[in-house]
Amino acid sequence: MVAIDTYNACVDFPIFDAKSRSMKKAVLGAAGGVVGKNDHDVVIVDALRDINLHLQEGDRVGLVGHNGAGKSTLLRLLSGIYEPTRGSAVIDGRVAPVFDLGVGMDPEISGYENIIIRGLFLGQTRKQMKAKMDEIAEFSELGEFLSMPLRTYSTGMRIRLALGVVTSIEPEILLLDEGIGAVDAAFMTKARKRLQELVERSGILVFASHSNDFLAQLCDTAIWIDHGEIRSAGRVTDVVRAYEGDGAADHVQRLIDRMVDDDAKERLSRQAEAAAGIVFSDGGPHDGDRPDDSDGPRPGDGPMKIHRR
Repeated sequence: MVAIDTYNACVDFPIFDAKSRSMKKAVLGAAGGVVGKNDHDVVIVDALRDINLHLQEGDRVGLVGHNGAGKSTLLRLLSGIYEPTRGSAVIDGRVAPVFDLGVGMDPEISGYENIIIRGLFLGQTRKQMKAKMDEIAEFSELGEFLSMPLRTYSTGMRIRLALGVVTSIEPEILLLDEGIGAVDAAFMTKARKRLQELVERSGILVFASHSNDFLAQLCDTAIWIDHGEIRSAGRVTDVVRAYEGDGAADHVQRLIDRMVDDDAKERLSRQAEAAAGIVFSDGGPHDGDRPDDSDGPRPGDGPMKIHRR
């Protein structure tokens, strides 16, 4: 069963060459974890403190907080990159960590070759990535550039390629750190839809983001992390309200309401299309054109079947 469980998990980073002056500045800084000393008089940064999470399949959790609050550190803890220095973290399921869209890509080889390399980095096989090659190429819209070295790509082109690979996988646990921004608006709309499909395929999503639009679209709950500790957890709207205030929360609620309305309209449209697609397959009139005075199947007709287009 896919699950994430952490019990009072802490992550500390020792700073062996820290000076007292720089330590004081760090303690007074607005960002980052709490700075102190351990029993051996070594300066340490408490990047995460007493994190308790219990997530099951179907959970979609967004992480909010200022830069240095501990969001990315938590993702790395859940991925197994960091071990808890105190407490425990138990992860059941195949993890797909997506922290930096450029990780696992080589500037000296072609886009096609980078699709394979990036896929291997995300736990896919070479055979799986070759089967997805055409789909990724179509999504990225890079055309002939896919045969050229990655160093010839602009930042936006690299993000297109990386997004194509990332959104093609089938993760059980998806750990996503937002790194999208240097692409045009039309492609961003396309990417959002594909990210939504990726999230729907995943068992658990934990998503660190500064974009309330993405949080509203991809998550149903959120956690506010501040200086390495959980300050608030609950519905996305409630957590955003605690973190950013009423204006941001109201914006998120409007986005959620709009998506609910859009989903309802899409369901009604599909139902209407399905109803219009009922036809008779007994060799008689189609699309409801059987004469009104017909009481049923005529002599010689076989069993009447109904199917949909």
